[in-house]
Amino acid sequence: MKLHDTLSGLALLILALIIAINSAGFPEVPGQQIGPAVFPRVLAALLALCAVLLIVRARLPASGQAWVQLGAWLQSPVHRRNFVITIACLLFYILASELLGFLLCSVLILGVMFRALSVKPSHIVPLAIAITLLIHTLFYKGLRVPLPWGVLSPLQW
Repeated sequence: MKLHDTLSGLALLILALIIAINSAGFPEVPGQQIGPAVFPRVLAALLALCAVLLIVRARLPASGQAWVQLGAWLQSPVHRRNFVITIACLLFYILASELLGFLLCSVLILGVMFRALSVKPSHIVPLAIAITLLIHTLFYKGLRVPLPWGVLSPLQW
């Protein structure tokens, strides 16, 4: 899929505005000139500048040319199915991770994705469990990211 640069620039400009509006509510730090809102505002300004340059540089599509061109991969049923599975897995994680926890959600998601990608059935469960435990260890223990435990919260380690 290819978006015209004008549409990409508008999306980036909207993102910059959202960042700037959200950072306006950050509290000031007493006694410091630089507060927590400075970095997001600088980022938003730079992003807005890039967006405006992209919009100005882009030429409007010629008559008959589309603003959005769909990729050739959309003609393949397998690619469309995998795209839908990926979006469904993301939505499942967003909706179920607090209830089920990262460990269960991750094993289920990896199992579904491995099945869709034709991984040997005998390898799906061991791989899903091993990869989930590796990711959990890296994020939860190494990076100290608080992953949700869900129904497994009594087993927290």
